[in-house]
Amino acid sequence: MARYDTNLAGEFYALACLHRLGITANLTLGNKKGVDIVVARKAGDAVTVEVKALAGKDYWPAQNLSATKADRHFVVLVSFDGKIDDPAMPAPSVWVVPFAEIERFIVRYPKGRIDVSRKLLREQGARYQNAWGLIEGN
Repeated sequence: MARYDTNLAGEFYALACLHRLGITANLTLGNKKGVDIVVARKAGDAVTVEVKALAGKDYWPAQNLSATKADRHFVVLVSFDGKIDDPAMPAPSVWVVPFAEIERFIVRYPKGRIDVSRKLLREQGARYQNAWGLIEGN
């Protein structure tokens, strides 16, 4: 089985999408939890992005989702749909969710596991699929 770094692949995919749209975005290089990308919209207006990526088609672990300013933070959920090891695959599935709205897609299990549900996103989150304009402020 091939070894790959799913989250890093997801972060670079999100960063590439933002730049393709002309959005000024920078990958953070530290280990600060919850901030993977900083987006400068205009002078004095910045937002942060947390990227969660998965190789398969199931759910995103969400135990460490966090935001200091929920109204200025987004969660980008990237799924490589079971084809992460195929660089010729079409684009992964992506949802761009404002942090203040992510809770409705969270599932909490009795033993303490917390996940973002792909099933709930597919059923109730169509408006967030590829919604890069939310980060841009549109």
